[in-house]
Amino acid sequence: MSAPGQADGVAVARLVESVRAGEPTADVRARVVWSVLVEPGDGVAGALIAAYGPAEALRRAVTGEDEELAVARRRWLPRLRHDTAEAALDSARRAGVRLVLPGDPDWPARFDDLGAHAPVALWTRGRARWTDPPAVALVGARAATAYGEGVAADLAAELAADGVVIVSGAAYGIDGAAHRAALSAGGTTIALLAGGVDRAYPRGHEGLLARVAASGAVWSEIPCGAAPTKWRFLARNRLIAALADAVVVVEAGWRSGSLNTAAHAAELGRSLGAVPGPVTSAASAGCHRILREFSGVCVTSSEDVREMIGLSDPATHAAVSPTADTGRTDDRTRVLDALSSRTGRSTAEVARRCGIDPDRTLALLGLAELREEAQRDEDGTWRRSGGR
Repeated sequence: MSAPGQADGVAVARLVESVRAGEPTADVRARVVWSVLVEPGDGVAGALIAAYGPAEALRRAVTGEDEELAVARRRWLPRLRHDTAEAALDSARRAGVRLVLPGDPDWPARFDDLGAHAPVALWTRGRARWTDPPAVALVGARAATAYGEGVAADLAAELAADGVVIVSGAAYGIDGAAHRAALSAGGTTIALLAGGVDRAYPRGHEGLLARVAASGAVWSEIPCGAAPTKWRFLARNRLIAALADAVVVVEAGWRSGSLNTAAHAAELGRSLGAVPGPVTSAASAGCHRILREFSGVCVTSSEDVREMIGLSDPATHAAVSPTADTGRTDDRTRVLDALSSRTGRSTAEVARRCGIDPDRTLALLGLAELREEAQRDEDGTWRRSGGR
């Protein structure tokens, strides 16, 4: 490829030919090329695509007929090759990655709220199809404390057991705790990456991301093979905020990157909450900033989050007399009562004993395991443990 601004004529001619208007796959191929040419959230590219459609916008971008695109063209053209689309698609095929485009059934319409900064395409690995379910983003510090990870796990497990999709960024700390807890509860979780979905990042979460993909999905707007960068992490945060009905920051320092996600949530009109921590803890200083400066909701339980997204049961907020019997038999209690501390019981046996369907039983057992109220033996059976 020649120097920026001096695009190879043969490459440009082939590319323009491949996305000529009228070709059945023109817009698809053009969006693939755009996903390679631009960095996430490129507003100039987004506005051009919105005005002319992806194929015509690409033709205008590479032919140089629009002088106002001269600056943008200098950052796009160095990535241009005549086989740009084919190389990206071939990498995706080898990795078992699907391409999802605006207008597809699996495309989250919530991303459209980003306007010109919406992703031009999504590269996705996993099982889950997007059906616009209730979704909550749980984010926070990588260097999380035991308190933060414990709260994140409790929130994720309880919400996931109720069918809420847990969205996060697969980082160490709060993100990882949220993904793991959602999986343990038998729920669905989505990880949004700052690099290609064929690359596990961080490497230590390779196994976790495989589990997320097996029941949920791993998404990125970056093609396969691309590495994450600091800028891409920040740009990725806007997708986490846009995808969720509410964003909850569980633990964050004063300058945590999670505050960037919180700012995107506030700009998009998403519900925003934060978990309070000890006033002496630097690890919770960012959460306290959200409560004070962003008017965030103070989150102390999953019920607070349900209320944020309109799934709250009004009955749970009814006044309770101090002398009222609070030992009611709910589903969680029924499952625990069906366990033995001495003998392991299968999920099917626990479900039969407590009279709850097996899927719901498994979710409640996963939650009980996170609370250390139940333990799973090596043979897959369950028994009662001491609890917290």
